[in-house]
Amino acid sequence: MELVKKEEVLEALKGVIDPEIGLDVVSLGLVYGVEVSNEGDVQVKMTMTFMGCPLTAMITEDAKYAIQSLKGVKSVNVEIVWDPPWTPDMIDPEVRAKLGI
Repeated sequence: MELVKKEEVLEALKGVIDPEIGLDVVSLGLVYGVEVSNEGDVQVKMTMTFMGCPLTAMITEDAKYAIQSLKGVKSVNVEIVWDPPWTPDMIDPEVRAKLGI
């Protein structure tokens, strides 16, 4: 079985859009970490733009679905973390420039 690579997981997550902002979770800096085991288990740590975000469950499910569609993925766990707290400084610099931030 061919293992999925961390870069492939991040690329898949670029298709997960925060509908309130209209940008993907990777560009927004919401993905804090991706680990892929030798067995094809994928662990993702990510956050939301604010605690209590009503779209947390939807975005989490979208992320799981995007990752599960990759070849070589056996299981996916997306953990929502709040430390460190997200700030607009975490947005990709190129995206920040386009947004005028």
